[in-house]
Amino acid sequence: MSATHPNAVPPFRSRIGRDARSGFPAVPHRYRLHLTPSCPSSLRIAVTHSLLGLRDVLPVTSLPAVPDAPDGGYVALRPLYEAGAHLYPGPALAPVLSDDWTGRIVSTHTPDIVQDLTRRFGGPTGPDLHPHGADAHIKSIGRLCDRGINAAAQRAGQAGADVAARDDALATLLRGLGSLERRLTSADHLLGERLTAADVQVWVTLVQLDTVHRWHLDAEAVYRITDHPRLWSCARRLAAHPAFAAHLDLDGIALRHHAHCRGSEAAGAAVRIVDWPPYGGQVMSGGSCAGRTAGSLPRAGDGVT
Repeated sequence: MSATHPNAVPPFRSRIGRDARSGFPAVPHRYRLHLTPSCPSSLRIAVTHSLLGLRDVLPVTSLPAVPDAPDGGYVALRPLYEAGAHLYPGPALAPVLSDDWTGRIVSTHTPDIVQDLTRRFGGPTGPDLHPHGADAHIKSIGRLCDRGINAAAQRAGQAGADVAARDDALATLLRGLGSLERRLTSADHLLGERLTAADVQVWVTLVQLDTVHRWHLDAEAVYRITDHPRLWSCARRLAAHPAFAAHLDLDGIALRHHAHCRGSEAAGAAVRIVDWPPYGGQVMSGGSCAGRTAGSLPRAGDGVT
């Protein structure tokens, strides 16, 4: 499967504050993001950054798709990590939000970075991706993505696991997708009629499911995954939005996956779920994801190979 370093407790987790007393006030041009869109956490931040129109406020340094340090981290990030923690023992991983004034890391915690970009730098004309009162719902969907989809998909495709364990993981994965599908039955987006951070995280999760986890699942499992038409239709429509499409580096995701993958390819690798649009897709029309079918999705019996 894809190689990601367990990092349950982020090594750096400061916050961008409302004023100078916070230590990291929301000052334009002070901070920098270090991202590689081949990594799902970086992709989530990159899409958020573009949706908020922060290109001229908070610059981004792009990193290679595959980490270049022997320990699985990035050579370019090592000075930042060691500035914040002398002789930092772990790999220097992306994403990173750094402070150009001090040369230190502010945060490596993706949910905090996404929330701070929205609430501290998002302008009055941009989307409110973290509306007040929605934090609990966004966190709940985030847990579902992390545990009920990503972790479950990895277990379902784990080489050497017994059949019962893989079946149980697949059932967990399908329940997670079903929960998200039901949310789109009567709403355009996961939390109602507006795009939020929850939609961005679910989109990144679906990209990972199709471009990474699918390679280790059998064909029947992938066909069952496709049977969530509203969800996959929404993923396709968001992928056509420039803020999403501009960061969808399919080649980079493949490079990162195959550079570290230790699992064996399964029959599901041949069943493409979504024809992801090329770089620089057009703006989605209408903006609604609910009630639409995933027309081009393959189904069991279609003879897809």
